[in-house]
Amino acid sequence: MNTRLPHWLAQHVAAVRVVLVLTVLTGLVYPLAMTAAAQVPGLSSKAEGSRITGPDGSPAGSSLIGQSFTDADGNPLKQYFQSRPSNAGTGYDAGASGAGNQGPESVVDTLPTGDDPTTGKASLLTRVCSRSKAVADLEGVDGARPFCTDDGVGATLGVFHDGGTSGTVTRVVSLNQACPSLPFLTTYKGVAVECAKPGEDYSRAVTVPVRGDAPGHSKVPADAVTASAGGLDPHISPAYADLQVPRIARERGAGADVIRKLVAEHTTGRALGVFGEPAVNVVELNLALDRAHPSNDSKKQGA
Repeated sequence: MNTRLPHWLAQHVAAVRVVLVLTVLTGLVYPLAMTAAAQVPGLSSKAEGSRITGPDGSPAGSSLIGQSFTDADGNPLKQYFQSRPSNAGTGYDAGASGAGNQGPESVVDTLPTGDDPTTGKASLLTRVCSRSKAVADLEGVDGARPFCTDDGVGATLGVFHDGGTSGTVTRVVSLNQACPSLPFLTTYKGVAVECAKPGEDYSRAVTVPVRGDAPGHSKVPADAVTASAGGLDPHISPAYADLQVPRIARERGAGADVIRKLVAEHTTGRALGVFGEPAVNVVELNLALDRAHPSNDSKKQGA
């Protein structure tokens, strides 16, 4: 005589079997299979985060995540190639990947009031201009670019008209140059240009960016003044790397041709020959610099 389990009990037994089978497959077999696959030559490095080591053999980061080569005050370390700007946290923070979320219409600064600089916010245009000036000063080149003032802010005027948005110009303010600084233009359409007073409302003015006479292509490349979308890209353009070669050669006591050869060794071409642009991995390049041409400062930094 066959004894059959009650229907409700049979369903529970079947459910327990399914749980046990799936637990073994997904909790044991699958992880072990993936771990084994990750040990295959050519895959193991990527599976472990594409880690790279410094000259002393200690971990030095990942080849996929950029780093800031600056001192404690944020000043560039002159013996290293500099990365592009980063909006990820305080810079290349893998836990805070993100962009600045400022678009091409961001041309007017919020000027800080009082003695607290955190009450202000620079526009995208001013960020680009200030970065271009800083890079130019570091590399000893002309960093002039369209729509930027000589002191590194956006060349943006607030123009008031007697008819609101049109008519005779009655007042002009250099919106990104706080008093008592001198405006980048003396007059605009016959009206004297004023410096901006922090906290004053200029919302009724017509915003007019001024191109100026800077060349269309600045000597400071675009990637030197703009961040990547995620803020973690370890690459710069060959043009930005080449701009830095004379400084690196001087700081490292090596010939410029020797440094350029090292740059070429760490430059990747377009994917499949057509996608993307050639790029230089700054993190790997700087580690190679420390191995081939160590400097006293780099030894102190341990980078």
